Amino acid sequence: MVHARRGSIGRYYDVNGWLFVAPVLGLIGLFMIYPIVWSLWMSFQSGRGMMMKFAGFANIVRLWNDPVFIKALTNTMTYFVVQVPIMIVLALILASILNNPRIFGRGLFRTAIFLPCVTSLVAYSVLFKGMFAPDGVVNSTLAALGVISSPIPWLTHPFWAKVLVIIAITWRWTGYNMIFYLAALQNIDRSIYEVARIDGVPAWARFTHITIPLLKPVILFTTVISTIGTLQLFDEVYNLTEGRGGPSNATLTLSLYIYNLTFRFMPNFGYAATVSYVIVVLVALLAFFQFFAARERDK
Repeated sequence: MVHARRGSIGRYYDVNGWLFVAPVLGLIGLFMIYPIVWSLWMSFQSGRGMMMKFAGFANIVRLWNDPVFIKALTNTMTYFVVQVPIMIVLALILASILNNPRIFGRGLFRTAIFLPCVTSLVAYSVLFKGMFAPDGVVNSTLAALGVISSPIPWLTHPFWAKVLVIIAITWRWTGYNMIFYLAALQNIDRSIYEVARIDGVPAWARFTHITIPLLKPVILFTTVISTIGTLQLFDEVYNLTEGRGGPSNATLTLSLYIYNLTFRFMPNFGYAATVSYVIVVLVALLAFFQFFAARERDK
């Protein structure tokens, strides 16, 4: 009788547990699982709205015959290869400098470096357009220093427009990664450095053989997060180029191309969903490779 009562109590708590998590599971299913399944189904469709029709693998074949997609993919991978290492290394250097308690006003510097992360995108884009205009402060300063003889066409030349996007991303998100490194550095036991210093280990060797190994989990985390953010890059390009990805698609990214396919030009929801799954595959492959590489180094 006691066992029967315990069994009924267990079933009671099981039911109540499921009732407790049911709203959360419903929201996850509605706003995460359903969109994923529906977008996967849409990737095999063509057209928009009521005019969508089943296209099979035609969208996948179309990808490799679409020069705009190839350009967007090339640009996105360029940002990944160039910008992510710069941002990770720069954030680590800044964190190492600001971790020194002898630096005066380091709290102010930390705030100033992190501030771009929480800056309004509208204010951010207006600031950069003004700074990098032909008669902006950047060109004026470079001309005054004798570095350039004529203004650099930051917003109208394909190469310089891409450089400007990389500068904008780095300026905005380096502080975000720096905070993680700074927190990790402050948690390292100072006695480890003291012992190494007493043994005569130089500063650079302490950094490469003590600091870097102890920061490996944080470096992996920031690398994966930065990779995901770069592959999904949209805001900076949209605001700096007014949604065009110009000039001549020189700064167009996969996310901006998805937006254009969905809301501009000749909308094709099915093809846009196919392009979005290219980002999903890239993120999954690169994240797996980064985790695998980190695991191999730890062996």
